[in-house]
Amino acid sequence: MIEKRQFYINGQWVDPAEPHDLQVINPSTEEPCAVISLAGEADVNAAVAAAKAAFPAWMATPPEDRIALAEKVLQVYEARKEDMAQAMSIEMGAPIDFSRSDQWGAGYGHTKGFLNAAKKFQFIRPLGDHAPNTRIVYEAAGVCAMITPWNWPMNQVTLKVIAAMIAGCTMVLKPSEESPLNAIVWAEIMDEAGVPAGVFNLVNGNGLGAGTLLSGHPDVDVVSFTGSTRAGLAISANAAKTLKRVHLELGGKGANLIFEDADDDAVARGVRDMMDNTGQSCNAPSRMLVQRGIYDAAVETAARVANSITVGPADQPGSHIGPVVNAVQFDKIQGLIRKGMEEGARLVAGGPDRPEGFNRGFFVRPTVFADANNQMTIAREEIFGPVLTMIPFDTEEEALEIANDTPYGLTNYVQTQDPARANRLALKLRSGMVEMNGQSRGQGAPFGGMKASGIGREGGSWGLEDFMEVKAISGWDAKTA
Repeated sequence: MIEKRQFYINGQWVDPAEPHDLQVINPSTEEPCAVISLAGEADVNAAVAAAKAAFPAWMATPPEDRIALAEKVLQVYEARKEDMAQAMSIEMGAPIDFSRSDQWGAGYGHTKGFLNAAKKFQFIRPLGDHAPNTRIVYEAAGVCAMITPWNWPMNQVTLKVIAAMIAGCTMVLKPSEESPLNAIVWAEIMDEAGVPAGVFNLVNGNGLGAGTLLSGHPDVDVVSFTGSTRAGLAISANAAKTLKRVHLELGGKGANLIFEDADDDAVARGVRDMMDNTGQSCNAPSRMLVQRGIYDAAVETAARVANSITVGPADQPGSHIGPVVNAVQFDKIQGLIRKGMEEGARLVAGGPDRPEGFNRGFFVRPTVFADANNQMTIAREEIFGPVLTMIPFDTEEEALEIANDTPYGLTNYVQTQDPARANRLALKLRSGMVEMNGQSRGQGAPFGGMKASGIGREGGSWGLEDFMEVKAISGWDAKTA
């Protein structure tokens, strides 16, 4: 049993003011793998106080020095790759090979992206030729509370911590209590890299406890949260009492529009992307909209691909998918699969209950529903598991209407060999991101959504700006600056 009850506050590992133990469950075995302590009010106050005390000096540190320290953090992160991959695998169920590549790699890629953006970023810039003595200054927003999820731990930790650190902010990180071990390794990395005391602080806790204390704390200037839309609404309401800035990266119900002229791999690629990370991604293409002329063939392909995806324990090497994170998620997914069957969608792959050969662990069968409509529960709610919903359409206008008929607006996908149609749809889809024909967004592209999918953008220069205030200065003397 791993015991990690301490918090990282003001550059030191400290015991909680009052012990409140919580067991971390390995989702592959349903057995405890670690024990942590949940922070109380005294712990949160101590972490925020440390961040507040460290802020003036860190904000005054030249940007090039903050960037150099972020580069050192990246070096240590590379050296601790295996420790980080093992932590994420055991606590949230990412298969170990996937954890080493994609889960760890997401943190590496985002950090590289921030470093590239920061080296080009003008923290002090002229307003324009019409106002030669006016300057626009980007300066740190203050003390930041960061509340991160369990599904892509290092993806979200680096998107927040590295951006805020380069921006000149100080911070308190509260990871999900479902996946706290990776954040503890991250705190060790920050310490080894030489991040000054108080700039980065870590407390473990749950949403109702430490999360509520942080989002409503009067000395916190910014709350950056990734998680469910329901929790995002609660955090926004709590934060509003102290007029702090709130960044939210929330849920999604992405539509994948596949037209008759899509490339041959479009359907199979869509299924694989849906099942990636056991379907536990907010930007998953969970609604596959297929044009009528190729619909029957697409259903056959989707079923075949889903049935070919294997499921296995997280500690085993291979390209299989692992369990979902916990019993609550498992039960929710099972209920939604049964709901899809009750509402009349045609089950063509997978289904309820564990895969054959599993009687323990939160394993879910890769599942595909066909002949759904956009009013069914499985087309409206974010399932957050390996469940794909297929919906037929006839015209481009109908596909667009179905795709936009959702409270979410994170990522949509377009598959067509007609460039004009692709561009036309990309501009009309109401989402913060659109990916076309299997092409990933470039490094440093902003990540974030519209509507119930959130507020703000993460990654690249946009991610840096989310942790900065904009100051306008007149009468600037360029000769002395």
